[in-house]
Formats: sequence, C-alpha cells, structure tokens
Amino acid sequence: MSRKILIDVRPEQIQVALLEQDDLVEIYVESAEHQRIAGNIYRGKVKNVLPGMQAAFVDIGEGKNAFLYAGDIQPGKEPCPPVQELLKTGQELTVQVVKEPVGTKGARITTQITLPGKYLVLMPAVNYVGISRQIENESERQRLKSIAQDIKPESMGLIVRTAAFEKGAEDFATELNFLTELWAKIEKGERKGKVPRPLYREESILYRTVRDLFNGDVDQLIINRQEEYRKVLEWTDLLSPSLRERVRYFEPKRDLFAYFGVGEQIERAAQRKIRLKSGGSLVMDPTEALTVIDVNTDKYVGKVDLEDTVFHTNLEAAEEIARQIRLRDIGGIIVIDFIDMEVAENRLQVLEALKAALKKDRAKTNVVGFTGLGLVEMTRKKI
Repeated sequence: MSRKILIDVRPEQIQVALLEQDDLVEIYVESAEHQRIAGNIYRGKVKNVLPGMQAAFVDIGEGKNAFLYAGDIQPGKEPCPPVQELLKTGQELTVQVVKEPVGTKGARITTQITLPGKYLVLMPAVNYVGISRQIENESERQRLKSIAQDIKPESMGLIVRTAAFEKGAEDFATELNFLTELWAKIEKGERKGKVPRPLYREESILYRTVRDLFNGDVDQLIINRQEEYRKVLEWTDLLSPSLRERVRYFEPKRDLFAYFGVGEQIERAAQRKIRLKSGGSLVMDPTEALTVIDVNTDKYVGKVDLEDTVFHTNLEAAEEIARQIRLRDIGGIIVIDFIDMEVAENRLQVLEALKAALKKDRAKTNVVGFTGLGLVEMTRKKI
C-alpha cells in the first residue's frame, strides 16, 4: 500500500496529512495562535474534590481547571478508592493532559505519566510491559516483550510501539536513556517552584509527525518550507536515519495540498453526506452522546438481485466508514445502520470487513457487533 505524509507549512498554521493510496485518512492541524496542551505535564493544585462525581478539579495554570477522575489517580486498582480518600483540597500533584479542553470544559488529566519515544513509551510509575496491538505476530510480540523486560528500568514500565517491529535492544538503548533522563529532569522540577507550573511541554507537530507517523511503511514525507524541511531531516537522522532518503522538499510555488488533491478531500470530510463510488451514500450525524452513521443505496441498483446490491453497498460502506471515522477522529460510541441483509453470512462478512478496515487505525477500537435491531455498535478512543 502506498503511503505518504504531506506537511503544509504556513505562517498561521501547520497541517499534516496522511494519505493511503492517495486517500486522505488522517489530518492534523496546529495553529500558531493556539498550541495544544495534550501530552504536557504540570505540577497542579487540587481546587475542588467532588465525591458525588468521584472526580476533582485541578488548577494546572491553563485558565480552566482540569478534570481528574478517581480512576485516573490510581489506574488499574480495583475497586477504586473514593476520591475523597485519594485527594484533598490544596494538595499538590503531578499530572499529564490526556484530552484537550473543549468549549467550556477544561482539559482531562491523569497522574499516570507516559513519555513517548519512537519505539518505546516510558511509564515511570507502573511496573508493566505492554506491546502495541498493531503487532499481531505472536512470536514477534513475545520477542519484543522479552527485550522490554530485560531493558526496562526497575519499578518502571514500557510499552513497545508499532515502529519497534523487528527491531532489537540496540535500537532501543539510546531512546530509553533519553526518556529516563527526561523523567529525571521532570522529577527534579517537581521539587521547587510556584504551583501551578508546567514541568514538560510536548514537542511540536513536526517532531510528533516524525516520531509517531514516519515509519518504514511510509514511502515519502513531503514538506513545502526549507527551514522546517531541514528540521525534519535532523529529527529523521536522530529517530529514523534509514528513512532520510524518503524526505522530499516541495517547491512552495505550488499549493502542496491542491497538487495531491487533499483540499477537496478535507472539504468532503466536513460534509454530513458522503457519496460512495458505487452510487450509495453514508450519512453521518454526531450527537452529544454518540455518532450515528446511516448507509443508503441511493443511485446504486446493482446487477443481480436486491440482496446482492445491499451486500456490496454495505461492503463498500464498511471500508469508507472506517476511513471517515479515522479522518474525522470520531471518539466514543458509534452506531452504524447498515442496509438490512437477509443472509446471515453476508452480515458476518460485512462485520469482518469493518474490523479489517479498522486495523489500519492507530486509535483503539472495539466492534461489539450487530444488536437485536440490526445495528452495529462500536467504540473508538480519539487520538
């Protein structure tokens, strides 16, 4: 599969697009005026403890108070102790932003700190080893788990990322040393200074692109500004030197996104109704509680019979639904109303097609299956 990363640099913003077979599947934007705070680490102060919600508001110095669930204070501990036993008003603690503030809601935070690298994620407070779910080969998972257990710092945890596939301990050594030194600096910063205050700010969108997206399965990374092009080359040399030859400079005389047809795809992604190539369509309706997706045959009349027409429309829709969910970064509960199918085997094939298409998604998804009303239920965690 052909994969490209396009980075469009402008004075007011940077846009990053990931293309698969020239189809836009992920888009990220970072404004010069509004810097994201997800991933940032702060020394915060508890402002209010809410026993009725099993949560607390924490001042992290970013305007609105951040929201901390009791389950995010000691993750994995069952049963979770009452929040009033874990926190007191005025208490200081180190937290990390896991979800950006939206509207009137403040950021969501956790005390479970994670420091991501290209191959590894360091978890300073958890003695645990995990392997990316994208690595499916069981022998490779066991090999990487064995390496991670051997190299992980005592009383700390590691998650092995997808990019670590077929890599060895020597590939992880420099990165692990960098992450442990970074955590030592953050710990040192906890000891003095006013509260609230930032202890660590997540890297720029350019660095995150090289770290998180630019892997061996990407054929080209194309960028349209010289200064940022040189930065990308430097970071590629640091993180993935074997990929340096895949970095390309695009003359800014032409519009990068227009040249690759990305602009039109972004416009379509904002529309409620999406046309399928066969003539069918999807209608996507986000609500406060969930997102509803309806599949219709519209102009597609098929060639054999009604069941065959419906089946092939649903198969095409399953692929496009997975792409749209990923492109729009839809999170939470998603309900899909495929066109009714009489044949049980057809329903099974459509469900499997949806699951297969979702495997390309970096976000965690869970397809529950068909309900008694013939609707498909699934969940997705936003990136």
